Amino acid sequence: MSKNNTEDHDIRDNKMGVMPIKKLIVNMSVPMMISMLVQALYNIVDSVFVAQIGEDALTAVTLAFPMQNLIIAFGAGTGVGINALLSRALGAKEYSRSDKAANNGIFLAVITAIVFSILGHIITVPFIKSQTSSDTIVKYGSTYLGIVMTLSYGCLLQITFERLLQSTGRTMLSMISQLTGAIINIILDPIMIFGLLGCPRLGVAGAAYATVIGQSIASVLGLFMNLKLNKEIHFSIRSVLHPSGKIIGRIYFVGIPSILMMSIGSVMTYLMDLILISFSTTATAVFGVYFKLQSFFFMPVFGLNNGLIPVLAFNYGAEHKRRIKKALRFALLLAVCVMLCGTVTFELIPDKLLMLFNASPEMKRMGVVALRIIAIHFPIAAMGIVMGSIFQAFSKSFYSLFVSMGRQLVILIPVAWLLSKTGNVNNVWWCFLIAEFASFTLSLIFFKRVYGSEVAPMADDGVE
Repeated sequence: MSKNNTEDHDIRDNKMGVMPIKKLIVNMSVPMMISMLVQALYNIVDSVFVAQIGEDALTAVTLAFPMQNLIIAFGAGTGVGINALLSRALGAKEYSRSDKAANNGIFLAVITAIVFSILGHIITVPFIKSQTSSDTIVKYGSTYLGIVMTLSYGCLLQITFERLLQSTGRTMLSMISQLTGAIINIILDPIMIFGLLGCPRLGVAGAAYATVIGQSIASVLGLFMNLKLNKEIHFSIRSVLHPSGKIIGRIYFVGIPSILMMSIGSVMTYLMDLILISFSTTATAVFGVYFKLQSFFFMPVFGLNNGLIPVLAFNYGAEHKRRIKKALRFALLLAVCVMLCGTVTFELIPDKLLMLFNASPEMKRMGVVALRIIAIHFPIAAMGIVMGSIFQAFSKSFYSLFVSMGRQLVILIPVAWLLSKTGNVNNVWWCFLIAEFASFTLSLIFFKRVYGSEVAPMADDGVE
């Protein structure tokens, strides 16, 4: 795995420092928003097919999600560290450091995959059993989760290679990689779940195999595009096999808060599953359906956030004050518009959304109320996500960690537990709105502190 190391690094002004800011945000973010929209569509379609097996299968996949999300948290969180370090190094024209960030990132992805593969043989059954006593759900859940964990190499490498493309502004290539994985997944789902075109009927296991196959093919494509088309990064097998403790430390300085922040989401969903399953498995299935549906709006905003971070990091390194301010304002407007669409959709057609998942009358009755209550907080969440991008871009990810921990563990779960004591599951859903208001307030406080200390003192160089 190598590139011609005689290529001159100092060959261009990176577009993140010279392209008009609105055009740059669109150029950087829209491909990722589209790819993550397709990813969200895959998540929905995946659950739609699993729901055809039965509500127990849908519940099982919901119970497996916290651990599956943990894998993504490690990959994406480490990717944030790679992205911030690499983009900032490019902005400061420190090309040796950007190369080291890329090669050490690949090393970390492989090591993380090995750890999850080992855990996949050990903890899947105990993990599902800790949430339910249903033998059917345990069987479905442990089968699905075991495959996803032991074959997590594709997932983690796919995320890493996509982040390397994003870090150098090649978001279109990143989109192609992610779209490829998601589309393959969508195509394979019905074939492997229901045994079409000569494939054996694999049920829930088929959904898991479709997922890891799509991820693996996307990771190979991502590697190819980095080697052939990402001219600002030089790869070498020697650098991958001889990692730098100093570079890994810098990656994790930014990445660990992001890993913890996303891992908190896994803890939150696990605890919410425990609270809701005390009412019924249907309540847990409703929560799982909500999580799939909300991703259709949250994922594009996260794509916008992923496109915004390297823009902010680059212009922070280059000390372009006006570009940072314009990027934040424009991204905030886009994020709120996307999430308002989500709120309107959930309020107007929740019943039709639930019927996509073969909802029983009880699931439909419970789900309509849940979707309408939870969707109120979407625009507030959008503002918090955009404000959080500056924490990650400026290597202040611990602020994002504090906000996420406060929202999901300190407030959301205790409030959900207290509301569950009313004996009415419909009351539990209000915990999302209460937690979002609290986290927005905390985000605003931290944002003003970081902006005041890092951006405000910059000289106005007139660069726009």
